[in-house]
Amino acid sequence: MSHIFIIAEAGVNHNGSLKMAKQLIDAAVEAKADAVKFQTFKAEAVMTKTAPKASYQKKTAVDTESQFDMVKKLELGKSAHQELYAYCEAKGIMFLSAPFDLESIDLLNELGLKIFKIPSGEITNYPYLTKIGKLKKHILLSTGMADLSEIAWAINLLVEQGTSKDKITVLHCHTEYPTKMEDANLLAMQVIKSNFDVEVGYSDHTLGIEAPIAAAALGATVIEKHFTLDRMLPGPDHQASLEPGELSAMIKAVRNIEKALGQRIKTPSAAEEQIRSIVRKSIVAARDIKKGEIFTEESLTIKRPGTGISPMRWTQVIGQLASRDFKKDGLITL
Repeated sequence: MSHIFIIAEAGVNHNGSLKMAKQLIDAAVEAKADAVKFQTFKAEAVMTKTAPKASYQKKTAVDTESQFDMVKKLELGKSAHQELYAYCEAKGIMFLSAPFDLESIDLLNELGLKIFKIPSGEITNYPYLTKIGKLKKHILLSTGMADLSEIAWAINLLVEQGTSKDKITVLHCHTEYPTKMEDANLLAMQVIKSNFDVEVGYSDHTLGIEAPIAAAALGATVIEKHFTLDRMLPGPDHQASLEPGELSAMIKAVRNIEKALGQRIKTPSAAEEQIRSIVRKSIVAARDIKKGEIFTEESLTIKRPGTGISPMRWTQVIGQLASRDFKKDGLITL
């Protein structure tokens, strides 16, 4: 199996602080993620000033604060992006960010991003998808809230604009923070793969690490998971995020699953080759047998070790003449 690309989703959990953003990068490096991902946006280009909050945002942010005011405080400017990009390069981890408006697409393209993450809310955004499709970059397409027809529409539009289909990985996602386990619907990932013949992955919003580990076992080639320095920090996404130790545990578990999945073959491993002769059995004498005696079901039995004639040849051995004397439990030879 190919390497599962694991994205540590910092999102807006930096709370607008460049120092905290760098600490999140450090935590992602420590956890051995492949990439750390932020969010790039201009609040004025993303929402109206009267746009309502999602229900989870009402629980995790200041009650009297509008969605616009909440999001505005979480913006990272161009210089911050440049600094974080350089910091990631120095730390040996890939910098990613999801753009939420057209200007932000330009910013990230100028920065040199090789992979563009399309957030779930933009899957029906024609101008946005058109602009990204023309870049011909690798794309991670999140599908929270979408049905198959909308996914098909988005993929077709991206391809029409010049992005080859083999550069698109579709991420199954459920847009709720946190997502209840009964809503995770991980098998939808396989439905997406069979319907569109694309690489698939999983963007997770459940609590804990079980769902992304299961997604790895189900064939995800990309796994994305929100993380924070501390779930008790103020902000909209902290409570539904992993803390650094949990992120490390998730990545270690996914890597173990990755090893355990192996290849699409069924054959004994090198370790099994060594143990096979010990735990398998051979045809042996059930009692002393004289030379010239006919082997019968009463005179033979099956016992370890497996260094003699395989029991698979039982019917071939029965009826043969003993070529020599055999002591009880002796390996039969022909």
